Amino acid sequence: MTGLKVGPIFYKIGTGSFLHSFFSTIAYNLENNKWGSRFPLLMNELYYKTLTVDHIDGAIDELKTIQKELVEYDPSMVVWDIEDLKKLPPWGDNIAERITDLSNYFYTNDGEDIFILFYKALDAAKSVNKDVAIHSL
Repeated sequence: MTGLKVGPIFYKIGTGSFLHSFFSTIAYNLENNKWGSRFPLLMNELYYKTLTVDHIDGAIDELKTIQKELVEYDPSMVVWDIEDLKKLPPWGDNIAERITDLSNYFYTNDGEDIFILFYKALDAAKSVNKDVAIHSL
């Protein structure tokens, strides 16, 4: 199980490959396949290291832009693995009717929209003055 860790709080997302797909989809579609070129706080700092508390407001702004822009992309534009564009999600194109674009494609194992979970974790980190990290249990 992979998720976001804020101090002792763990926000469950799902498998590592699922979270990697979320970031791969952003890099491929919104950053012209140049990982971190437009969204360095989320794509580089959070994904590869730790998002420091002083960068949380900037990361929230990046997340809002990503969410807004992904509305323009059909679910068929999902990228499962940017290192191997031939890989498909395990469910293929068998997706729920509620998924109408890439801004509402990603749901956690608990059925929560991944953007809502990210906002919760970032808001919590800001309120308790803690860094955010991707963590696997």
